[in-house]
Amino acid sequence: MTVPTAATLTRDERADLLAALAGARAALTATVRDLTDAQAGERPTASALCLGGVLKHVASGEESWLRFVVEGPAVMTFTLPDGVTWADIMAGTARELPPWLIDRERTFQMLPEDTLPAILDRYARVAARTEEIVAAVDDLSAAQPVPEAPWNEPGTVLSVRAVLMHVIAETRQHTGHAEILRETLDRRTTT
Repeated sequence: MTVPTAATLTRDERADLLAALAGARAALTATVRDLTDAQAGERPTASALCLGGVLKHVASGEESWLRFVVEGPAVMTFTLPDGVTWADIMAGTARELPPWLIDRERTFQMLPEDTLPAILDRYARVAARTEEIVAAVDDLSAAQPVPEAPWNEPGTVLSVRAVLMHVIAETRQHTGHAEILRETLDRRTTT
C-alpha cells in the first residue's frame, strides 16, 4: 500500500477545490444559457437582481478574493468618505457613497454597455486566473487577516483554503438566486 505524501494530498486538495468551484461556476453559467442581453438584464422578481448582474457580481467577488490571496488585505479596503459612518451606510442615509460601494452596486446590474457574451468571457478569464493563482500558491494553509468591515468578524484570518471554500459557497448561493430568476423569467430550469 502506498501512503500519499503531503505534496500529493495538497495537489489532490487543490484539484478537488478547483473542481468544486468549476462545478459551481458551470451551474451558475447554465442559468443564462440561450438568453439575450435584454433577458439577462430583466428583473423578473421583487429583487433588484438580474441574471447578468448576478454573473458580474460573482465574477467580481471571485476576482477580489483571489487578489486578496495574492496581494493581501490592502486590496480589499473599505474606506468611507470623511464624516460618513458605517451606520449611515447601513441605514441608507450616507450623504456620500464611497467609490468602492458604487462599483460594487454596479456589479449587480446589467448596464447598457454590458453584453452577456462579454460577461461570460470575463468570468472565464477570472476562472482561468483563479486556477493559475491556486496552482502557484505554496501552501493552502497560508493565512492573512481580512480587512475591517462590519460584515467581517474582528480578528478574522483566512487561509487560501478558506478563501476558496468561501468563493465556492458564494457561487453556489448566487446560483440559487440565478435559478429563481431564470425560472421566473421564462419558466426554464437549469437543473
